[in-house]
Amino acid sequence: MKKSVLLVFIIVLTNLITSFSFAENNVGIQTIQTKKSDYNGVHLKENIVYARTERKPLHLHILLPKQKSTPRPLIVFIKGGGWGFHHPQRTFEFIPQLVPFSKNGYVVASIEHRTSHEGKFPTQLFDVKSAIRYLRAHSAEYNIDKNRIGVWGNSSGGHLAALLGTTGGVEELEGNGEYLSESSKVQAVVDWYGPTDLLQMSKYPSDFDFDSPDSAESVLIGGALQENKDKVKRANPITYITSDDPPFLIMHGDKDRRVPFNQSVLLFDALKKANIEVTMYKIKGAGHGGFSQPEILKTVQQFFDTHLQGR
Repeated sequence: MKKSVLLVFIIVLTNLITSFSFAENNVGIQTIQTKKSDYNGVHLKENIVYARTERKPLHLHILLPKQKSTPRPLIVFIKGGGWGFHHPQRTFEFIPQLVPFSKNGYVVASIEHRTSHEGKFPTQLFDVKSAIRYLRAHSAEYNIDKNRIGVWGNSSGGHLAALLGTTGGVEELEGNGEYLSESSKVQAVVDWYGPTDLLQMSKYPSDFDFDSPDSAESVLIGGALQENKDKVKRANPITYITSDDPPFLIMHGDKDRRVPFNQSVLLFDALKKANIEVTMYKIKGAGHGGFSQPEILKTVQQFFDTHLQGR
């Protein structure tokens, strides 16, 4: 009996000494209390081939919230760069700015298209529509709600985003390839300083000769703009506006010397005339790009939340 009591006493004393030593060794260590977030983990799946063309395979990168839930809305981002005039799209470049959208519950895809040297318009529109159809066809794999898809692009990517918004259901602009049974329509569009009516670009202050046969715009359509007006009209998102187009958010810097500010005004006015829900922001003092300020990204987030999340 005495041995048992002594053994218990030794165990208790040992625990007290250990606890005291542990406390002494952790002097100065601070604690942060955390709250569990539903969407605080993001997984990147890169270089997914969504289509194979005669020239090359086309890739996309997907940001997936790690937490499982009901299917999530999708945001598709189209990186600009003169339709690949000087180099293919840098599809990873805007990923850091897209991560917070995935943390807030969206599946986000950054997609590639063929350059204007690899194919003239509407090759690029065919490609981005093919990406939309691929993502719808694989909605179960990526936990996507195929009825809630928004598109967002900057510069030439904004041009293609606007075209996705206004050409839903235009059969001759669907292209070919796989998953043709899936729709390429989108439910919301964010256009950051995208060109619209290429014939009007030279009428406004700029650092570029848009009408030159060597301009990015002329290379896109396959000839000097003013000599190919029918081709230019086909590449203009305003051409296809109908009353059932999705809501638009347009943003453009008033000091843009690459894509004149008026290009967005033309689209805004045409959408308003057709009674499409559209909001346009003039970013005072901004040039071509540099739109990563928190208040601008917050406005984009609120737009998608309203039209894809219903909140």
